[in-house]
Amino acid sequence: MTFVIDNWYLFATALISGGLLLWPKLIEATSGARVSVADAVRLINRERAVMIDVSDPAEYAAGHPVGAKSVPLASLEKSRDLPKNKSLPLVVVCPTGSRAPRAVALLKQLGFENAHVLAGGLTAWRAANLPTEKTA
Repeated sequence: MTFVIDNWYLFATALISGGLLLWPKLIEATSGARVSVADAVRLINRERAVMIDVSDPAEYAAGHPVGAKSVPLASLEKSRDLPKNKSLPLVVVCPTGSRAPRAVALLKQLGFENAHVLAGGLTAWRAANLPTEKTA
């Protein structure tokens, strides 16, 4: 017991480092699963997933995946552009993938349990040479 008391800082360091190793899994569990670009395309083609772009209107106009619905993160809770069928898979995209986890967490609170974050966001979509469009 004196070893534990004398070396309490070693045990504290071990607990903190273990917690830091588990942190990404905890974040993923609360914010929804990340899907790769290939998995997102598969969800769209096979399961009729709806792509939701949570970018600001100016970012959406500058470029977004073809067919993505614009639902800015700020107006996500009150939006009427979300699908009525809450069991449909949703793929949530933003320019870099940083806002999408917050949007997925919010969508899950609204009852959309099958919402996914596009890993890498629009940047990954473009890197895969998938179609994008601009709006005026």
